[in-house]
Amino acid sequence: MNDQFTILVRTYAGLEEVLAAEVRKLGGADVEEITRGITCIGDLGFLYKLNLGLRTGLRVLKPVTTFRFRNKEDFFSQVMEIDWHRLFSVDKTMTIDTLLFSEQFNNSMYVSQLTKDAICDRFRKETNKRPFIDSNTPQIYISVYVRDNETTIYLDSSGESLHKRGYRKQQVQAPLSEVMAAGILQISGWTHHFPLLDPMCGSGTFSIEAALMANNIPPGIFRPGFSFEHWIEHDPELFQTILTSLTSKITDFPLDIRASDRSRVALQIATENVKEADLEGDIVIEHRPIEKSVNPGKKAFIFMNPPYGERLQTDEIEKLYGLIGSTLKHTFMGCEAWLFTSNEEALKHIGLRPSRRFKLFNGPLECRLIKYELYPGTKKVHKEKPEKSDGEDDS
Repeated sequence: MNDQFTILVRTYAGLEEVLAAEVRKLGGADVEEITRGITCIGDLGFLYKLNLGLRTGLRVLKPVTTFRFRNKEDFFSQVMEIDWHRLFSVDKTMTIDTLLFSEQFNNSMYVSQLTKDAICDRFRKETNKRPFIDSNTPQIYISVYVRDNETTIYLDSSGESLHKRGYRKQQVQAPLSEVMAAGILQISGWTHHFPLLDPMCGSGTFSIEAALMANNIPPGIFRPGFSFEHWIEHDPELFQTILTSLTSKITDFPLDIRASDRSRVALQIATENVKEADLEGDIVIEHRPIEKSVNPGKKAFIFMNPPYGERLQTDEIEKLYGLIGSTLKHTFMGCEAWLFTSNEEALKHIGLRPSRRFKLFNGPLECRLIKYELYPGTKKVHKEKPEKSDGEDDS
C-alpha cells in the first residue's frame, strides 16, 4: 500500500468550498479549506486521481520538506541537504516558482535562483552532473513558499496549470478559465436534468465544462501529460489503473446544451473546441445574437461571461448590459441566469434584482457571480424580495 502524505491543491479565491467538496467526493481524507486551496491526506494513487478528475483545482502539490532558516546561507544549506537525486533524475529539466511573504528576502526571483543553485550543487555532489532550467517546457515543477523565516518546498505534480485541459486549441480574447467555469456551474447547482444556454459562448467554455461534468468525463484525460510522470517514484501501472477506473464511470445522458454567439469567429473557435473534447453530439452551436435567444420551454440555466469593459467604451458596455437584462426579463421567464463579471457599475444596467451574489477572483481580478431568478414580472412582483449577499443561502 502506498504511503499517505499531505496534499495541497490550489484554486481561485472563492472556490475553496467547491474544491473541498470535489476532493471529498473523490475520496480525500482530512480535507481542510485554506486561502485559495485545500489540504488533504492521500497516497500516490489519489494524487493521480486529483490531477485527472478535479474540475476546480489549479495545481496539485506534494510537500518535499518544511524548515526554518536564519539567513540566506542557512536557506541554501538546507535546500542542498534534500536528496533531490532521489526525487527526479539529473537529465530532467526543471522550473522553480517562489511565493514570498518574508522580510528575510525581498525578491522572489532571487529565492528561486538560490534554490536552483542549491539543487544543482546537490546533484553535482551525487552525480557529477546538474539539471537544467527550462521555463518554456520544463519536466519538473518546484514550488517554494516562504513566510517569515519558514519555508515549505513542494513538487508540483500537475506541471502546467490544470485549467489547461487540453481540449481548447483556440480561444477568444480574455477567455473564461475552465476551472472558473466549472466552479460557477457547481455553485449554481445545475445538473443534466435542465437545459443549459450559453448565449455569449465565446470559446464555448461553459458549455464544454457542463457537458464534461454532466457525463462524469474526467477533465484531465485530454492533457498531453503531467509533471509527476517525470518523478522517480512515478508508477505507470498505478496511473493506468486510476485512469481506467475514472473513465469507466463515464455516462452518456442526453443533454440539452446550446451555445450561441453573434461572432462567427467565436463560433468557429467554439466548434473546434467542442470537437476536440469529443462532445459534438452533446452541444448545439448556433449563430445567434443574444437578443434573438429562444426560451427552451422549460426551466433552463443561462450562464454568461459578458465583456467587463476593458476593450469597450462605457456607453457600449451600458448598452450591452441593458440588452442582456432586457433579454433575460422578456425571453427567459421561469429560468435562472448566472452572470459573471468584474464590472459592478455595468450590472446596474441589467435592471433586474439579483437573488444571490458571490465574490470570486479571476486570478487577481475581483469579480461577482450574480444569480437572477426570472419569474414572470420579475422586477415588479418580486421587488421586495431581499437580495442575498456573497454566498448567503436562500433558505
